[in-house]
Amino acid sequence: MVTSEGAISVSSAAKPALTPSTAPLHVLLVGNNEEDFFLIREILERTLSTLPADLDHAHSLEEAKLMLQQKTYGLVLFEHETGDAEAVHLVAEFLHAGVTVPFILLTEDADEKTVAKIIEGGTWNCVARSQLDGAILVRTIRNTLAMHSLQQEQQVAEESVRKLSRAVEQSADAVMVTNHHGIIEYVNPAFEALTGYQREEVCGQTPRILKSGEQGPEVYQEMWKTILAGNVFRGILVNRKKNGESYSIEQSISPVRDAAGSITHFISNGRDLTERMRLEAQLLQSQKMDAIGNLAGGVAHDFNNLLTIITSYAELALDAVPQSSPLETKIHEILLAARRAAELTRQLLAFSRKQPQALRVADLNQVIARISNTLPRLIGEDIQFTFVSGEGLGRARVDPLQIEQILMNLAANARDAMPQGGHLRIETSDVRLDDEYIDCKPAVIPPGRYVLITVTDDGTGIPPEHLPHIFEPFYTTKPLGQGTGLGLATVYGIVKQNKGFIWAYSEPAMGTVFKIYLPCVRGRDPSDAVGEVRTASVTRGSETVLLVEDEPAVRRATAEFLSLQGYTVLEAKDGLDALSVAKGHGSTIHLLVTDVVMPNMSGGQLAMELTQLRPETKLLFVSGYAGKTVLDHKVVDLETNFLQKPYTLKQFSLKIRAALNPPVPGMNSPSA
Repeated sequence: MVTSEGAISVSSAAKPALTPSTAPLHVLLVGNNEEDFFLIREILERTLSTLPADLDHAHSLEEAKLMLQQKTYGLVLFEHETGDAEAVHLVAEFLHAGVTVPFILLTEDADEKTVAKIIEGGTWNCVARSQLDGAILVRTIRNTLAMHSLQQEQQVAEESVRKLSRAVEQSADAVMVTNHHGIIEYVNPAFEALTGYQREEVCGQTPRILKSGEQGPEVYQEMWKTILAGNVFRGILVNRKKNGESYSIEQSISPVRDAAGSITHFISNGRDLTERMRLEAQLLQSQKMDAIGNLAGGVAHDFNNLLTIITSYAELALDAVPQSSPLETKIHEILLAARRAAELTRQLLAFSRKQPQALRVADLNQVIARISNTLPRLIGEDIQFTFVSGEGLGRARVDPLQIEQILMNLAANARDAMPQGGHLRIETSDVRLDDEYIDCKPAVIPPGRYVLITVTDDGTGIPPEHLPHIFEPFYTTKPLGQGTGLGLATVYGIVKQNKGFIWAYSEPAMGTVFKIYLPCVRGRDPSDAVGEVRTASVTRGSETVLLVEDEPAVRRATAEFLSLQGYTVLEAKDGLDALSVAKGHGSTIHLLVTDVVMPNMSGGQLAMELTQLRPETKLLFVSGYAGKTVLDHKVVDLETNFLQKPYTLKQFSLKIRAALNPPVPGMNSPSA
């Protein structure tokens, strides 16, 4: 169609001319010389056998525009007069519209400069009118069509190359091209982004600059053997970036052959697998932790039952010997050893993250002083350790085991940050956070009194770019296999679980400071009372207790202790036996003391069945399993009616009285 400005818009129907052997060539002559038209038509009619063609005539440029819109022509002949700029403009206009029709200029008196300008504008050839005969015209037409066709297998090829180049340049995978000898000739932007090397830095080098040393020479030997044989190498490699960091890459290297079939180049395509492999490693680590946790839970159950037997009979024996007797000292040593063994079990459960909170109001100076005896062995002799206990500390309601876990994780991190030795300092202090301080912090912090635990090391410090992420799960800057990324995440989780806050301050080469704020409470937790090992001061009772325990030795020791304290004891070996005993007992059963995990019927199921029979019976659960397993039974509140094995008989006695006479809500609350 013709636009309002007279410009030509050509549809995609304008196609390259067909060869004479397949279809007639449609030729358009543009010019007002009738003699030229008849001469050219006569020539074309004489050469129909060798050049099938037909000829149309446009007397003006406007007429030519219309005819070019209505019919597809394979060739346009222009009659050119000196100074005729419109013909040149028409050619340029057609080319701008996407037309690829070849043009031949018929001229007589155009100078070389004009001819060059016309050809530059898109005309393909020129014929002098004075030389216009059959042989010259046919030869010129054939040459023009051939040149046009050739410029088109070239334009297509160039466009294909451009598309391929854009695809490689914009590929998300790292692409590298080397010659037959392995000299790098090209890398794409993704390669630069991944490795940190610029193109000019690697061109002329070999891929050895990426060698990490984490593959043996046999890997590279197999690679060269494969690609030199003309095959494709595929594998996962660990390479090294310019900054020294390692990265994992899924590599494929293919040979490139010339027309003769000889290998001239190799093209390497690499996909960064670092993040995927990091996630896979985290999943594997998590699975290992679950397996360890399950193992720890089973071991802890058996171990705790054995310790309960040891401590129970040792305490019973201690009550049976006179004070200051030689046997008293020996029994004390047995109890101390049992307590140390119980601590090992607790640490095992803490490591496997199977231990829930066992909150109590505690003096953090005492809690930290206990773990301070263990920390020097954890951090090594070349690191000096100092614990400075603050005065006038408020009391916090925390799980002491979790506080120990926090300090062990922070101490382990400090040790790793001081490979050449250094100083680790733990300090406690009593602080009051006012509105001015709180306004400076991003978290919502209630004003009030806090216990501040400050852990300081003079190690390598944490780079600023890593500091905001250190509490994220699985985030670690340690080399692969040397850190899980769970240590500080665990610390953060415990602090938040204890309703506290934690901040880290660090600069490279200047060390690191962790500040942990734990809210203070008023009052005292009854379970925090410290008594003598002897059971003389334990509370007595006269109620009836149904004792259900599948471990005979534990059951016998516990039953003996309860009987000595004045209780009537009904024994059962499991849940089914307990129901039978309860149905056969004619009077009140004041308290059910049951293990949680037992064969035939669990303690939780027993409690529900017994509650239907005897709704007045109170409940107390005990278990050697980790609290997580106990909570799964959904029948127990760890803070009120649960006692973790191993326990002392004094702890057991206090828990029984608390279960039989629960406190009135709001009275004597530890946090009141």
